[in-house]
Amino acid sequence: MAPKRIVEVGPANAENFEYSWKCPELQAHLLSDVGEKREHNEDGCMLCIPQDASQVHDRGRLFAVADGMGGVSGGALASKLALQTIAETYLSGPDGHAIPSRLRDAIREANRRVFEEAENRPEYYGMGTTVSALVLHGSNAYVAHVGDSRVYLSRKGEGIYQITHDHSLVAEQLRNGIISEQEARNHTMKNLITRAVGTKEDVKVDLYTFPVKDRDTLLICSDGLCGVVEQSAIHESMDVDNLKGASRMLVGRALQGGGPDNITVALVRLTRPPEKTAVHHGARRAPLGKAGFFARLRSLFS
Repeated sequence: MAPKRIVEVGPANAENFEYSWKCPELQAHLLSDVGEKREHNEDGCMLCIPQDASQVHDRGRLFAVADGMGGVSGGALASKLALQTIAETYLSGPDGHAIPSRLRDAIREANRRVFEEAENRPEYYGMGTTVSALVLHGSNAYVAHVGDSRVYLSRKGEGIYQITHDHSLVAEQLRNGIISEQEARNHTMKNLITRAVGTKEDVKVDLYTFPVKDRDTLLICSDGLCGVVEQSAIHESMDVDNLKGASRMLVGRALQGGGPDNITVALVRLTRPPEKTAVHHGARRAPLGKAGFFARLRSLFS
């Protein structure tokens, strides 16, 4: 018999989606909105919570956001299929595997399924999706990332850190100093991503790990939020005490900015000091020290 779990993936048939979950250690709120310009929602969000204590101890709790592409039906299918596959694959298999490798394998399996679906059904040719996934396991967080959906960490007394780096042409130009942040925000090709799940037979997955503390708040979001709302405003919204209110404030700010794309957020907050756990190897350590300090300076002066 398969272990019991809570798996929630949305939106389903509706264009908007909202879901709350909590346990003694964590609380989460997922919210997806079609936006002001699109007729359909091609984003998806997911949480996957084992109900068996031994599975929580081995694999933690999983949250993810995907932003589909490939037309109305193709984009929605790609994001939902990817998220469902990641949840199913991440929790399957024997215990004892490192979390980063388990995450990488789950996204590669999602890539295989989306790619095969597109190859076998001409109406879905070329479809794909971004994926950013987060696992919280005791005192450590693990992130797997493909595309330009982002993961942020907000920490009391320190500020906000962008954990992921966009896989996009404009982001690469920004990192290389070719264009400024303002030019990147207004660039006509800012939605052109250089890496996606399902567009090729295999995919490279970026893996990060970092420690987490009591009252840390983590955000996974599609570019319908981070491509519209300034990082300082994202940080301000993430610090709101009520997680549902924080989610709605984030989406509301994107809608006030014109809502040109679907908007999806998954907020997760630690509600008590986490149990100390050893770091699972196989992921790059996310820079939360000086790099975070300079990121905050850049945000202040941009």
